[in-house]
This record gives sequence, C-alpha cells and structure tokens, in this order.
Amino acid sequence: MTAAADRGEGRAAEPLARSAVALTDRDMTCLMAPFGPFEPAPRIAVGVSGGADSMTLALLLEAWAAARGGGAVALIVDHGLRADSAAEARQVAAWLAALGLEHHLLAWRGPKPRSNQQAAARVARYALLSEWCRRHGVLHLATGHHRDDQAETLLLRLGRGSGLDGLAGMPVVRELAALRLLRPLLSVPKARLEATLRKRGHPWIEDPGNRNPAYVRTRLRRLRPELEARGLTAPRLAAAAGHLGRARAALERAVASLLAGAVAVDPSGYAWLEPGPLVGAGPETGQRALARVLMAIGGGAYAPRLERLSRLYDRLSTGLGRGATLAGCRILPRRGRLLIVREPAAAAVVPLFPGAQLRWDGRFEVVLARDAGGGRGSLALGPLGEAGRAGISDGLDQARAGVIPSAARAGLPALSDRQGLLMVPHLGYCRVPEEAPALKKCRFAPENALTGSRFTVA
Repeated sequence: MTAAADRGEGRAAEPLARSAVALTDRDMTCLMAPFGPFEPAPRIAVGVSGGADSMTLALLLEAWAAARGGGAVALIVDHGLRADSAAEARQVAAWLAALGLEHHLLAWRGPKPRSNQQAAARVARYALLSEWCRRHGVLHLATGHHRDDQAETLLLRLGRGSGLDGLAGMPVVRELAALRLLRPLLSVPKARLEATLRKRGHPWIEDPGNRNPAYVRTRLRRLRPELEARGLTAPRLAAAAGHLGRARAALERAVASLLAGAVAVDPSGYAWLEPGPLVGAGPETGQRALARVLMAIGGGAYAPRLERLSRLYDRLSTGLGRGATLAGCRILPRRGRLLIVREPAAAAVVPLFPGAQLRWDGRFEVVLARDAGGGRGSLALGPLGEAGRAGISDGLDQARAGVIPSAARAGLPALSDRQGLLMVPHLGYCRVPEEAPALKKCRFAPENALTGSRFTVA
C-alpha cells in the first residue's frame, strides 16, 4: 500500500497533475445534472478503493447529496488478493471516518482464481456493491471511472478486435435491474481528481497493481508517452469513444423499435419471435435484436459469440429445420414463428434458506418467507426438467399450465425439499398447499431485459 499526497509520490509528481485545476462543488453539480431528476433526499452509494478517483468522488458526492437533504455512503471492497488488502481497506475506512462519511467494508470471501484475477475481482466487486445496494434500498451506485480510464478502455478493446459495442467504451450511466450505475467523472482527467485531493491536503492510495507489468493496462500505460507523441492522446481517444457511443446508442434505439414489433415475452420466461422483421432489418440490427432475446430468455450476462450468432441469424431466412440451440436457449420453429425457451440443462440448482432473496438463473427474482420450508429440511431451487414435468401432471392448475407451451415448462423454476418437488409457481403446483405463501416472489426479471440498458454517453 502506498499513500500519495502533496509530497509528490506516484503520478502526483507529474507536471500535468501539478498544473491541473481542482474540482469544486459547482463542478460536481454540473457533472451530476445529466443523471437527474433525483428523488428527495437522494442516497448514493460510492465504490471506494482509496485511489484518487474514488476518494474524490466520495467527497464531492457527499457534499452534493447533503445539499439536497441526502448523503453518500462509501462501500469499500476487500478482495483479499494481496496480503495487505485488509489493512488497506481499514486505512480507507479510517480516512472516511475522519471525514464523517458513512462507510461499510465488504469482503470477497471464498476461493480466489489463480488466473485472470482482475476480471474475476471486477465481477465480484460489482456483485458485492449491487447486493448491498439492493438490500439497503439504495437506487444509485457511483464509480470513479474517469477520462483516462475511458481512453485506456478504447485502446484495450481495439487491440482485442472489438466491434462497435466495445469501442464505444463505458456508458456514463447503466440501468441495472434494481439500481443505476453512474459514472459522473467519465469526462474528467485523472490529473484534476488528484489536484482536488491535493488542494484539500487529503491522501490517497496508489494501487501496487498499477505498476505490475503482468497486467495489460500497466503495459499500456507505459506506452502512453509514445502514443501521445503520435497523436493518440487521452482527450482524443475519449472523444472517439464518445462518437462511437452515440452511434451505438442510435443503433440500440433501432433495435428496441424492432423488438417491440417482432417479439412477445411471456411472464413465464419464454418468447415468441417473428423472424421476418429481423431478417428484413438486416444483419447489423437483426443480429443485435436476436442477441437481446437470447440474453433475456437464457439469463446470460453477455451476448453470444458473433460467429455463432451470425450463423443462427442466417438460418432465420432459410429455415431452422428442427430447431437450434444457442446461449442456453432452444429456438424452435412453430407455424412460421419461433418459440424461444430456456434449456433446462443449462440452469443451475442452488440451495436456498428461509428469507433468501436472489435472482435465480439470471432470470427470476425469488424471495422466500422467513418460515419457508416448514421444518421439512433443505430447500433448493432449480429447473423443473422433463422428469419433474411428467411427475406433476396430476397436480397442476390446468388453467395456468395450459397457456404455457410444453417446451417452455422444463425450464421453469421449481422449489424442492428433501421429500422431492414442493412447488412450481408458474404451473400452479404446490405439494403442500399451506406452503404456497412461503414463496413470496418468483417473477421473471432477467438481469439483461429485452430492450437492455440504453447506452448513454456524457
């Protein structure tokens, strides 16, 4: 752990950082304006690592929210990947406590991957932050990504051969299932963030990982002087990402319009798709629309690989024969339309406890009552499956079950205990009728909804 402040450590010693202008509360008001309107007394969570970016954001957001009757709450994640990570998290907490800023420590527990640690840590961090916000009713989560981060993201994705979506960089706001992810500093250079803390005499942490050549971002930063000499400056790269972001946003609007007329999603978690409009829209728009449907029904976090998606799209006009599978979905021809259902084998079985709240299989929001299970033993949630579907034919609510296509039933969420299948809410089945209220919610609400989160640029 390295603390950097006015004594000139790390990048703070660079001339650019020395000459940069500190951000003011008025600047923060302007940066937050695009995210409004906010509810009365807004409460905003901030992911704080201790770096100059997140520390500056926490300080400015606290003042901004307090002026509106609310406040900021800092969330510090200890990833446990370095020996000093716990001490580092405690140091950040001590700084925040001295400032009177509400803060909470969140730990990433369990086994850690040996490879691709940065990506795994990023996924774990967002999961911890989002879950805390959900449990505490916080609607906004802000992160300290800045203009230099956006420029690096564009270069990294260019090197990976990314298409328009990747080259558009990070959106300034992302709508998630239960909260908004805000990036108020995305147009601000890092030098101004460091200048803000230096003016206040406040230290920050320089992450040792930023100097580790094992990471691609570190190697890229070492090339920065050469890149800038060739005109690839952070302002130009960030501006290019902005242009591409606006192109992506326009394309997503076209996709949303196409989906509205070509797809019908049922609350039981399946969809009917008219292939003609997607084919007529052309591959750029049609493939994106197809990917959105597959992500929503399959519960996936990411779009299918382009090569496989393109092959499936090409078959829409020539016929799918007996059907296809992709992204955890079955795509089945039905009288000129396509029925898209979840592949039951791709859905996991997860143990549950009374009072549990989760998004199962990336698709269904599930809430159990605190007295669920009635003392009969362990509970688990998984796909109904073909065997389960056959075993409950006599106990169904035929009026409810009859409207769900047979192929879609196997992927429905099913609650089990030690004695076997207990409940299939979408089919009206409950082995122990008095247990029906125990499942307080089981609602189709995929993490990636059909129209997705509109891409937004600063």
